[in-house]
Amino acid sequence: MNATTGVTAGSQRTRSVRWPLVSLSLSMLLPSLGTSIANVGLPTLAQVFQAPFQQVQWVVIAYLLAITTLIVSVGRLGDLIGRRRLLLSGIGLFSVASALCGLAPSLELLIGARALQGLGAAIMMALTLAFVGETVAKEKAGSAMGLLGTMSAIGTAMGPALGGLLIGELGWRAIFLITVPLGLLTWLLAKRYLPADRLKANAPWTAFDAPGTLLLAMTLAAYALAMTLGHGHFGAINLVLITLACVGVGVFVRVEQRVAAPLIRLVMFRDRPLRASLITSLLVATVMMGTLVIGPFHLSQALGLGAIEAGGVLSVGPLVAALAAMPAGRMTDRFGPRRMTLAGLLTLALGCLLLAVLPLRLGVVGYIVPMVVMTLGYAVFQTANNTQVMADVQPEQRGVVSGLLNLSRNLGLITGASMLGAVFAFASTTVDMGAGAGMRATFAVATGLLGAACLIAMTSPPVGAVE
Repeated sequence: MNATTGVTAGSQRTRSVRWPLVSLSLSMLLPSLGTSIANVGLPTLAQVFQAPFQQVQWVVIAYLLAITTLIVSVGRLGDLIGRRRLLLSGIGLFSVASALCGLAPSLELLIGARALQGLGAAIMMALTLAFVGETVAKEKAGSAMGLLGTMSAIGTAMGPALGGLLIGELGWRAIFLITVPLGLLTWLLAKRYLPADRLKANAPWTAFDAPGTLLLAMTLAAYALAMTLGHGHFGAINLVLITLACVGVGVFVRVEQRVAAPLIRLVMFRDRPLRASLITSLLVATVMMGTLVIGPFHLSQALGLGAIEAGGVLSVGPLVAALAAMPAGRMTDRFGPRRMTLAGLLTLALGCLLLAVLPLRLGVVGYIVPMVVMTLGYAVFQTANNTQVMADVQPEQRGVVSGLLNLSRNLGLITGASMLGAVFAFASTTVDMGAGAGMRATFAVATGLLGAACLIAMTSPPVGAVE
């Protein structure tokens, strides 16, 4: 083959990968945009529907609850009936639900439409990562994961600003309707460019574990509600829900051991590298959610910043994540996902330790510098960990493993908001220094969690190692 032919073949491969990645990038952007753009509209929704915050917050909770409870199940369903087919259905459902949200005449119908939108988002999140193995060469998987991480960060970062602009100019309905044309574009690109499904001859529905799916959804819903109800103050209802979640885990394990085609093959958790990746993902998400929940209180109460100044400081994190994810992907391809996963965790732990010490001494600069360090570490960890988990997964298991990876992150977000929020509230009210002491105590605990994550990563064998 001559040089001209080689260049032509290379450019064709680049073009063949480019458009599938564009469609997958939009599939990753829309769910994160759907989360962040709604948060900024809660005060307006409370005023429009004349409802208290405890009711209006379900516009966010219903969306996150649908994602958390169903993301593993839809990943498995994609493995059985075809990922392309289900992803197209998920994008379509997300788009239709977005329109229903924008047209909802009451708060109750808006919450219901948001739950449907969350189901569409769960499908998109679970199957987007699974598609990387089908569209990108293994040696370029890190770069692809970095791109998807960038799009997720962009969706999170642009949501508050875009939502505020739309509400000010066009009203609250626009924050939901804006995702309808984006969803349509994503559907058309996915329909045109994603590879066709390769289904087996057997009837897939007979292999779908309906009892396991229902049990897992109910268990995850009980845990998520226990962590979100009461704003971090645990009462009788929270304890009952936690108990139900624990019982649900036990029943789910027994069911999965007996059914012919389980939703989750429990033998997968004997794989130490996979187990380590899921646990570290949960711990990292717990800590990162702590920064999102506690940061605004620290900036306003301890540092005395106004809303505009605090918003500008808080936007630094998503901006750094958006800029760092793609370089992190290239570094993962070059140095290997295991090495970069540990590098990301160590950087996260350093930033967290600095966050526990510097803000009280250096003010705003002492907050921004540790957050930049933490966000860089998070971008590296997330890209490398996703690459490590998905690189050697069997094709028929990509959907469910991707769902488990997303589930570990979502459970970490829910746990972080509740647990670290409670630590911050306790320390702020029992120590004379108030929010500053709360910040120090919270991120001292968070540093311990990241230290445990580093230890798990260092002691876990490489992927594919024989134990």
